[in-house]
Amino acid sequence: MPEKLRRFYDQFSGNDRVLVVINADPDAIASAMAVSRLLWRKVTNVTISHINIINRPDNLTMIRLLDVTLVPFEKVQIDQFNRTVIVDSQPDHNEQMAKLNPHVIIDHHPDSGFKAPFVDIRPQYGATATILTEYLQAAKIKPSAKLATGLYHGIKTDTNDFKGRTQIEDVRAFQYLFRHANIHLARKIELADLRFDFLKYFRIALQNIRRRKGKIYIHLGNVVNPDVCVIIADFFMRVNTVTWSIVSGICDKKLVIIFRNDGIRKDAGKVAKEGFGKLGNAGGHKNMARAEIALNDLKEQADIDGRDDKKLLSWIIGRTARRVEPK
Repeated sequence: MPEKLRRFYDQFSGNDRVLVVINADPDAIASAMAVSRLLWRKVTNVTISHINIINRPDNLTMIRLLDVTLVPFEKVQIDQFNRTVIVDSQPDHNEQMAKLNPHVIIDHHPDSGFKAPFVDIRPQYGATATILTEYLQAAKIKPSAKLATGLYHGIKTDTNDFKGRTQIEDVRAFQYLFRHANIHLARKIELADLRFDFLKYFRIALQNIRRRKGKIYIHLGNVVNPDVCVIIADFFMRVNTVTWSIVSGICDKKLVIIFRNDGIRKDAGKVAKEGFGKLGNAGGHKNMARAEIALNDLKEQADIDGRDDKKLLSWIIGRTARRVEPK
């Protein structure tokens, strides 16, 4: 790490104006905060910019409670910066990022092969926040309570509370951050996953639920945000008799299907891909997955009208049930 840190610092000088670009989620926000701290008093200024619309309640709460200043990418004047950093992502992950020529890339997703003066990509790690925690330790920088809380939350989120891809380095970083984080603040961020206008979907879910031997299927109709489907699917997995939770909704002219299971001898990613991969984007992990299908493709390829909620739910059950229910 000392050598990586030295090469990282070699990319900057005191007159630099640095733009850190992220696709904002807890891991990315926390990692950008860490980059800003690493460059404190070493460059002229650091601006953190997000390419996505931030509307998840937990992300908004994290930004507010940790006092993070973010600038939407469309409001950034690129020519005002002479150094660009991308964390928790890579240029080919997004059209906006593809326009950039970053000097630094730090990420934990699979390496896309993009070349930059400094690249630190570790796909075996569970979170980019783990990598940045190692940089802080190498620089002998003790993180503030808010920075430690952000990194702590980022690791918890991207490792799915250590139930997903996790390395011993993630555990060590988490243990280190635990000593400096404000756990009560972290808990507030974790619990802030609801907006008041989301509550009506619980009523819709209860009214339209289909139950089949521990499996529940729900179609919510039109939703204001795909995160609603995630929240409802996760909620029903808290019921002790539920082994599969499959929740769908329509947003931005797409059918979004969220898959959750208890992780026992099941593979949600495989179910999503086999059931819906030929119609749109589908896949995921063993206990959580997602499928997205454009309504036009749904109509053309499957002859399903996205406006007919009952028929649509029956179609989803038909394509899913034989894959999740024992023969």
